[in-house]
Formats: sequence, structure tokens, C-alpha cells
Amino acid sequence: MIASLRGVLVDRGTRGDVVVEVGGVGYRVTVPASVGQRLGELGAEVHLFVHHHIREDAQALYGFLDRSGRACFEALLGAHGVGPALALAILSVHAPTDLARVLVEEDVAALCLVPGVGRKTAARLLVELRDRLDLGGMTSSPGASVAGQTERVGGDDSPVAVVRRALGELGYAAEEIRHALDGLDASDEASLLRAALRRLATGR
Repeated sequence: MIASLRGVLVDRGTRGDVVVEVGGVGYRVTVPASVGQRLGELGAEVHLFVHHHIREDAQALYGFLDRSGRACFEALLGAHGVGPALALAILSVHAPTDLARVLVEEDVAALCLVPGVGRKTAARLLVELRDRLDLGGMTSSPGASVAGQTERVGGDDSPVAVVRRALGELGYAAEEIRHALDGLDASDEASLLRAALRRLATGR
């Protein structure tokens, strides 16, 4: 398992990949756009922290300038429906520190800046990634901003009603929402929203 590479940058590809030569062996490494821009010119010495991605049919290396970038990438891979391509796209738009801010502020719009990420996916990622990433002590109530985007009308402020309105604002249909909330513990809005989004993500 390759964890890091220190060598010479000998080539740049057209799809975000670079070749780092170490001891006469060239390693092809895919990096976020923000990392590629900071590696310098060909011939420069580089040091990358590497995630060695192994599948049944292929192996690939993904490189980052520091441990936090690699840890963030691996946390993204642990989220439902996020593969290496989407994880790289997210980190190309939001550096790890920026992503932490997005999660703390539950900024759905910021995640939607990533190509291929819509409001539903962004809302789900906000919930999942808060549980996976170390936010450095920054705090916010999980799900509070998403739920808070809807007005509490009609006098029903129960957790179920609030989360139902929040999911409706995110574009889910009434039948999807009914199924997602069926049988879930309604003790608080944040936990209920987290559980509902996970159920919607898995289709269960």
C-alpha cells in the first residue's frame, strides 16, 4: 500500500494526473485541480500524501499536499454514492479547511458549486460528512440550517413536521418523504433529518 511519494515531477496529463518519478520508477497520480496548480514546473521535487485506491479491476493513486487533504478525500469516499471522481471534484472546488466551514455553516449552496452536485446530494453530504470529518472543534447543530430554511407555518413545530417541510424544500416528493420518515424516531429534528436523508440516499 503506497502512502506517500517523494520524487521529481516529470509529466502532467490532461485529466488532472501527474507522473512523479521515484528512484527511476514513474508513478501516475491523480490530484485535485488545486493541488496540480501548486506542484510547480516539470523537474520540481514534489512530496505527495497518497491514497492507494484498489478495486477488483484496477488500482489508482490519488495525491494531496498534506495529510488533511488525504483524510478529507478518504472521508468523502466513505459517504454514500461518492466515488473518487466526485471526491476530487469536491476538493477541487473546496479545500479541506473551506469544506469544514461549509459543513459547519451547512452551506448547501456552496456544495452545489461542485459540478454534478445538486441540492439533494448536497444536503445528504452535509449530514454524512459532519459525522466523518474532524471539524476542529467548530460546532453547529447538525441539520439545523437545512431544517431552518423552511418556515414553521400552521402551528406545527414538531420535529416530523419541520423535517417534512425541509425535505420538501429540497425537492423530494410527498411520497418519498412519507416513506423516508415512516417509523423513524422523532426525538429531535437533527437526528430525524439525518436518518431520513440516509434512507432516501439508499432507497430503503
